[in-house]
Amino acid sequence: MTAKIIVYRGFRDGTGCQVIWVNMEGPVDSGPISMRLDLRNHSPTGFGWGYGGSGPAQLALALCAHALGDDDVALRVYDAFKWKVVAGLPYGGWEILQANVLLHIEAIERAQAGEL
Repeated sequence: MTAKIIVYRGFRDGTGCQVIWVNMEGPVDSGPISMRLDLRNHSPTGFGWGYGGSGPAQLALALCAHALGDDDVALRVYDAFKWKVVAGLPYGGWEILQANVLLHIEAIERAQAGEL
């Protein structure tokens, strides 16, 4: 059994910033990612990216939680992930593989453990 290849896509529409996940192996396995306001409420009005504010913090937490499937680890790494990845995402839209999200998180965890 092969692992799913998941891609996250962020885009802007008339209602604001939208983020979905898509199983590229799929037939049709996709949907919006949860804001995860249950973990931390930075931005109840929505996601953001391309800067370091509350919308990007909410997106960083949501991406980390979804990619990892581990809320505790997501809470430990999302702020660093915001600055390392989310703050630099292009304003108009972006996509990132789940595997790349996990690689960034791994590097953040190593840095937090003093291994870098």
